[in-house]
Amino acid sequence: MVADIVKYMKKKTAIGLAALSFIAFISLGLPDGLLGVAWPGIRGHFNLSVDAIGLLLIFGTGGYTLSSFFSGVLVRKLGIGGLLSISCGATAATLLIYAVTPVWWLFVISATLGGLGAGAIDAGINTYVAQNHSERMMQWLHASFGVGTTLGPIIMTLGISLTSRWQIGYFLVAGAQALLAVIFLITRGKWKNVSVASEHKHHAKGEASLAETLKRLSALISMLMFFIYTGVELGLGIWAYTLLTESRGIDPEVAGFITGSYWATFTLGRILAGWYTKKLTVQKLIYISIFFALIGTALVLIDVSSWVTILGIALTGFSIAPIFPGLVSDTLNRVGLRHEANTIGIQIAAAGLGAAVIPSLAGVFARLYGLEVIPIFLLAALIILGLSFAFSHARVKKYS
Repeated sequence: MVADIVKYMKKKTAIGLAALSFIAFISLGLPDGLLGVAWPGIRGHFNLSVDAIGLLLIFGTGGYTLSSFFSGVLVRKLGIGGLLSISCGATAATLLIYAVTPVWWLFVISATLGGLGAGAIDAGINTYVAQNHSERMMQWLHASFGVGTTLGPIIMTLGISLTSRWQIGYFLVAGAQALLAVIFLITRGKWKNVSVASEHKHHAKGEASLAETLKRLSALISMLMFFIYTGVELGLGIWAYTLLTESRGIDPEVAGFITGSYWATFTLGRILAGWYTKKLTVQKLIYISIFFALIGTALVLIDVSSWVTILGIALTGFSIAPIFPGLVSDTLNRVGLRHEANTIGIQIAAAGLGAAVIPSLAGVFARLYGLEVIPIFLLAALIILGLSFAFSHARVKKYS
């Protein structure tokens, strides 16, 4: 009887922790979804060039990369629940500064705080789910990120439509983030046993040092893949609105909802991927996803009509969705058990760097050659991603 009660309570706690993980990833996605729609207004407000977004992304990435690299240490010091609370609090403060600051340099510097908040929790929860749950759960975890990125453009578009001010979207999401920070603070004790159990589990397996992992070519290739993938994902999400409104003459409100549709199909792709991971190996899933993402990006590039462009954006979002969680789940296959936890952390750091560098480079090319160069740039990046993934598994087969 007692054993049954204990088993029931453990199961109930596990479900609760999974739900909190999903909520955390929704909160991570919201700011990314806001930026693409807000950027034309931000640019006009501060009188900036089209590629000035790169500075904002670089500062945010600095914080993100630093905290994700040291996510293991932070989890041991604060616990996952404490880290979630601090992360949401830092994000809330960042978004509030975005909404009220009258100067661009403070806007940029505050992005570092938001990056610090997001990076550690991103790496921490990815590691937790990779080591304690199935590939299906990993896909659905990242689908919740898509929920956040889908809601972000809608919130910002409605805010601009109703008030003609981009700041209102940041005010609203800052309030939601602050509420989440309080929720995670209250529930932080639920994560303690999980954190301790995970730590003991890894030490028992003889986890490699970070220095050892960084010497492995398989880990470095993994970093490259995450660098490219996240840059493409966020690159299209950020630049789609500007491309549609400033280069292709689509109404701003319509463009805002099209950008939202990118993240909506992205979320749908991850939800469905959670169902068919049982029918496909993760490697096949990634290959198929890259192939259809290439087709979607090509449709955006050819610009036959507005409807073809919309179809291309939606197809790209749907197709690339399973890649990131698939690559996380596949980490063990590429690098081995001793290097799994370290590699996940450095992959997340590389993803943050790619999220800044690739969209920033797209902005530089857009300033030099026009906005229509962006889909060409993203198409080339997807090709490199596919080749890198094929090479990583060719090495595994060669040395296995």
